[in-house]
Parts: sequence; structure tokens; C-alpha cells
Amino acid sequence: MKSRPVPLALAFTVCCVGVAMFSAMDAVMKGLSLAIGVYNALLWRALAGTLMGIIGMVMLRKGWPAWPVLRIHLLRGGVVALMAFFFFFGLTKLPLAEAIALSFIAPLIALYLAALLLKERIGRSAITASVLGLAGVAVILAARLRGDYDQEAVFGAGAVLFSAVLFAWNLILQKQQAGVASPVEVAFFQHLVMLAVFGAFSPFLAVVPETSHAPMIFGAAGLAFVSLMCLSWAYARAEAQSLIPVEYTAFVWAAIMGWLFFSERLTVATLGGTVLIVGGCLIAARRNPQIAAHVEGSAS
Repeated sequence: MKSRPVPLALAFTVCCVGVAMFSAMDAVMKGLSLAIGVYNALLWRALAGTLMGIIGMVMLRKGWPAWPVLRIHLLRGGVVALMAFFFFFGLTKLPLAEAIALSFIAPLIALYLAALLLKERIGRSAITASVLGLAGVAVILAARLRGDYDQEAVFGAGAVLFSAVLFAWNLILQKQQAGVASPVEVAFFQHLVMLAVFGAFSPFLAVVPETSHAPMIFGAAGLAFVSLMCLSWAYARAEAQSLIPVEYTAFVWAAIMGWLFFSERLTVATLGGTVLIVGGCLIAARRNPQIAAHVEGSAS
């Protein structure tokens, strides 16, 4: 489906709003995961998001997509469900800013997945970008393994890095999905598939949350849903290379929200590692902006 051209400033602004809302959603989900557990936080958020999606699909009179598009929705939704579980598990063990910093490695992993799945050539710049990204991860992890060794935090870092691998696959699927579905449809099916995945385990793991948690559940769902639509809308109307820098403002938002709501301290190692990772991603973006874009379908 074709998108009408809009001023770059408008697409840039909408992308900024989308990233900020996703960062706020991460903070809400961290609090919710600590309160009711990662699984239940994701299950009930997926339910709330699906209900919002149904309303949006009905209001916009969106029909059921054709099988080729539905297949992409199903596959991407399944990948995002698994990715979200590991990411938010890691988020309960790490400071917000540190988890976001580690997740930035995903676009670099996507370069190699693109070579494997889309038969794209890996150039010298991609290798340079990868070295920088790995160096950034090493700096952050070295700080975790030095002195006050925290095994839980190391497990959390591992979970975030595994989610980054899944997110890289998600970026490949996002490239295949681009232009075939509306923002509302993308957001609806992502929540619907996540609900189906997590709902399958509900007889064994689901716990009905207290009513006091309802505002956080619907708040997280609303933030995720609107953010998905903002990012889908912006990336459909502007070149990814123009919007990529906005994605890394998520680190700034994470640092602010982690400090405000969880009394988390920003370390020099996290900041230094982030600079290396983001530098690698920007080098990669010059080569292949569509794959390097760090869009959290995701997160999530």
C-alpha cells in the first residue's frame, strides 16, 4: 500500500514521539513485570492491546489480510512474543539504560541475517560496524563481571542479547512486511499473535492481576500500540537513514526513566559501551539503512 509523501520534519517528529512512547512503555513494563511477573505482564498487555486493535480495525473498516500478508503477521508476531519475553526478563535484572544499550546490537546482527536470509553481501563497513558493536557489548559486560559480580545481572544481560538476536530477525521480517499493511493492522496482529502465544500457557501460568494493576496494563498496551503506529507511519513516509538517529534517543529516555522511577545510576561503562554500539550501527546504516533501522516492532 502506497503512502502519501509528507514533510520530513513531520515524519521525524512522529518518529520521535514513537520512540519516546516505547521507552515509557519499557519503564511501565519493567514495573509491571517486577510486580506480577514477566509472563503475566506480557499476557495481560497483549490482551489489552488486542482489544484496542479490534476497535481500531472496526473503526477503520479493515478487512482480513490475504494469506501472504497474514503469514508475515503470524511469523513476526511469534518472533516478537519470544523476543519480548527475554527482553523484559532481562529488564527485571538490569538498569533500563543498560538493557536498551545492549539491545542496540540487534541491527548489527541483522546485517548477517540479511546475508543469510536475503543473500545480501557483507561489506567491509559491516565488519567494522560489527567490531565496534561487539567492543561496546564487551565494555558493558566487563563492568558486570568485574568486582561486584552479580550473577542475576549477567543472566539478564544474556537474555537481552538473545532477544537482540530475535529482534534482528524481526527487522528482516519488518523489511518484508513494509508497504503491505497499515499501521493499525501491524499493531493489531502483533498483539493478537502475542496473545495467542502467551495464552497457550495460561492454564498453567496465568494469574488474574489485582485491579490496582489495570492502569499499568492498559497504559503499557496503549503506549505500545500507539508507538507501533507512529513508527510504522513514519518509516512508511521517510527514508530510514533519515530516522535512524532518532532511535538512539531511546537510551536517553531509558536513563531518565530508570533514574526517576527505579533510582538507577548511569555508569561510565554503560555510556562508553553505548557510544561504541551506536557508532557501529550508524556505520552499518550508511551501507543498508533499511536493515540497520532499530525499530522495535520493537519491542515488543
